[in-house]
Amino acid sequence: MLLSPNRMGGGRFVLYTIGALVMAFLLLPIIFIAALSFGDSRWLQFPPPGWTLQWYRDVLYDPRWIDSILVSAKVGLVVMVLAVLLGLPASFAVVRGRFFGREVLRAFFISPMIVPLVILAIALYGFFLRVGVNGSFLGFVAGHLVIALPFSIICISNALETFDESIERAAVICGASPAQAIWRITLPSIRSGILAGALFSFLASWDEVVIGIFLASPELQTLPVRMWSTLRNDLTPVVAAVSTLLIAMTIVILAVVAIIRRDRAR
Repeated sequence: MLLSPNRMGGGRFVLYTIGALVMAFLLLPIIFIAALSFGDSRWLQFPPPGWTLQWYRDVLYDPRWIDSILVSAKVGLVVMVLAVLLGLPASFAVVRGRFFGREVLRAFFISPMIVPLVILAIALYGFFLRVGVNGSFLGFVAGHLVIALPFSIICISNALETFDESIERAAVICGASPAQAIWRITLPSIRSGILAGALFSFLASWDEVVIGIFLASPELQTLPVRMWSTLRNDLTPVVAAVSTLLIAMTIVILAVVAIIRRDRAR
């Protein structure tokens, strides 16, 4: 039931109005993109003169788009696994380590989030050319891992900092080895942080375009690079269709994560 301005109070009404305007400002571009993806105009024209599913058919039946989607998915999954495997020991080091320079190490781990992506991409491009992996699957994984690893470390470190370490020590006192205590007590307790780190690592890889442009080759391109190339050469609604599919996939992933968290909270 909607409340009148008098019943909800003037200040709260103004706050709700501002929130609604901000939400509309953020959602309108997404709505426009979705509408353009169903328009029958050959160009990105709004409002569309008519409606069609042709652009979605062009995406699903074009092997170039399918190959780019598969490359992005494979790179993202590999980066996600590696980011979690490397992020776990790194998080334990920066949270529980008692050594000189720990804060410097923490800052080093998150530095890829601070350094401009163009500078990082140029550095990776020059290094990968020297070692001969530029334009390869290994190069994409290594380059995306650099930007995805900080997300994993931050999520897992935050979960570790909120975990009561005395529970782990109690398990050791009861006869478990330190490794068993970590495996059976700590890791299940911080699984939400691990899951969040894996999700953000995958999305960071899936969405990366700047580094992908430098690392791409004619035979190997990720989906964002394919979208960028298409926008430069032809403003076709196919890009709007791909963008709409990506938005839908993101909504589905976030909904699944929300359902998993709700079930675990019960």
